Amino acid sequence: MSGAPTRILLADDQDDVRSGFRLVLDSQPDMTVVGEAADGATALELARRLRPDVVLADIRMPRLDGLELTRLLAGPGAAHPTRVVVVTTFDLDDYVHTALRHGACGFLLKRSGPALLIEGVRAAMAGDALISPQITVRLLRRLSATPPAPPAPPAPPVSAAPAVTVVDPLTDREREIVRLIARGLTNAEIGAELFISPGTAKTHVANIQAKLKAGNRVGIAAWAWESGLVAPGS
Repeated sequence: MSGAPTRILLADDQDDVRSGFRLVLDSQPDMTVVGEAADGATALELARRLRPDVVLADIRMPRLDGLELTRLLAGPGAAHPTRVVVVTTFDLDDYVHTALRHGACGFLLKRSGPALLIEGVRAAMAGDALISPQITVRLLRRLSATPPAPPAPPAPPVSAAPAVTVVDPLTDREREIVRLIARGLTNAEIGAELFISPGTAKTHVANIQAKLKAGNRVGIAAWAWESGLVAPGS
C-alpha cells in the first residue's frame, strides 16, 4: 500500500491488551502504533500532542473513561476531530449508542479477534463505521421485535395524483451482500463467501451505503430487515 502508514494511539488500562494490540497492528505494513496510554486523561493529552490518525479506546479506564474521551476527541465540539474506535469487553447497548453519538467511528469487542481490529482501523480511515457483528445482529433483532407504529388515517383522495412506486435501487449482487451484512459478516468474510476480494466487497458495501443513504453497516442491515430482504431471526 502506498502513502504513510496509519498512526495509531492505544488507550487501555491493561498492559497485556495494549501489548497484544501493538503486536497485531505493527505487523501490518500500513499501520504503526505511535503511543500508548493506561488512562483516559493521558490518552487525551497524547492524542492532542501526537495527532494520531486513529485512537483505539477502551471504555472503562481511570481518570477519564473511553466514552468521554471519544466525545472530547471526536464529538461536535472537538477542535481537531480525531477518529476514535472503541474496543471493549462491554457490549451494553447504552455504551454502543453513547459511543456512536459521541462520534466514534467503530465499536468493536475485544473477543472479535485481530482480523476485525485491523479492519476496524482501515474502516475508520475510509470514513466507515465498523461495529462488531455480534452487536449488529443483536441490535437488529431488537429492532425487528419493536411493534410497528399504528397506521396513519387514510388521506383524502386527490384527483390526478400519480401513483408512487418504491424502487429497490440495488443490483442482484448488492442484495446478496446486504443479506450477508445483515448476518453480521465482515468484508473479508463476505469476500470468502462470494469468491471476491475483500477490497471488492468493500467497494460494494460503499456503493450500497450511498444508494441506501445508510450511515454504516447497521443502517444497511436495518434496511434489509425493514424491506423484507432478510426475515427477522434468520
